[in-house]
Amino acid sequence: MDPLLLNFLYAALGGFLTLAFMWMGCKLFNHTVNFSIGKELKAGNVAVGIMVSGMFIGIGIALGLVIGLGLN
Repeated sequence: MDPLLLNFLYAALGGFLTLAFMWMGCKLFNHTVNFSIGKELKAGNVAVGIMVSGMFIGIGIALGLVIGLGLN
């Protein structure tokens, strides 16, 4: 198989896995805290929004490094 196509498939699969892990991380965190993230965001709680964005950035960076290093 062509290495360019194979790298593209790895990147696409990695992107899908990153989104899936971000979703799972948010759901898992939502079950461990004693408040609903969705309700707090709808109420305009900025602190919860910053926390969720930090969680997504952290998971994205970690999985991005794993995927990027896996392509080599």
